Amino acid sequence: MLIGERRQHILSLVHRDGRVLVSELSESLGISPITIRKDLDYLETQGLVDRTHGGALSPQGSTMLDPSLKEKEHHQIAEKQRIAEAAAKLVSNDQCILLDSGSTVTMVARALREFSNLTVVTNAVNIAAELSDTNFEIILTGGTLRKNSFSLVGPMAEDMLEQIRADILFLGVDGIDSKLGIMTPNVLESRVNRAMVKASRKVVAVCDSTKFDRSSMALIVPPTAVHTVITDDQISEANAEALRNAGIELIIV
Repeated sequence: MLIGERRQHILSLVHRDGRVLVSELSESLGISPITIRKDLDYLETQGLVDRTHGGALSPQGSTMLDPSLKEKEHHQIAEKQRIAEAAAKLVSNDQCILLDSGSTVTMVARALREFSNLTVVTNAVNIAAELSDTNFEIILTGGTLRKNSFSLVGPMAEDMLEQIRADILFLGVDGIDSKLGIMTPNVLESRVNRAMVKASRKVVAVCDSTKFDRSSMALIVPPTAVHTVITDDQISEANAEALRNAGIELIIV
């Protein structure tokens, strides 16, 4: 098990049980207690767990959790709708659009229905279904289905993305930090997201303001890889200024 996979596994246990013990993790994973403690210490520095004597607990307000797509759809609905409408204004007919999974990007997909001719590449099964009755050419990446997010991940998805070149990527995020970059709770998802960034001429992060100053398990890309961020008008002035100072176009809706 790779280090990222091991830490993702530990987080999933914290998510499920609310706590983990060093002794139990060491035995079940066949890893020394010292290594487990280092993993927990690292996760604590990311704000993903609270360290305790002999283990770790789930912290209050952490974004380590990986809520389902259905759960996300009920949050910040009005803000996501405005973000989606602004995203659609960046698109022109005949372009190749790359869409990540997630509730905000799903709304972007719906906003794209006003166009008559697009090629849409996505790893989101639900987005492909949303657009199945349009005249768009829809291309799914292939890969292993993450049932929680209806997204396709894994080597097959990553390999397919190496073969394309998209005009615009609309990327949903679970956490965004103007210094560290954009993040997601799942390591496999982050790998596919990085492949999407490499395959795109323009990278547009779409996220509501609650995603700022939040850490998550896996870094997707640093701020320098993002061209534009679209968010709502509740973003703090400090975060807005930090993004602009990083050379990122900021669209506030």
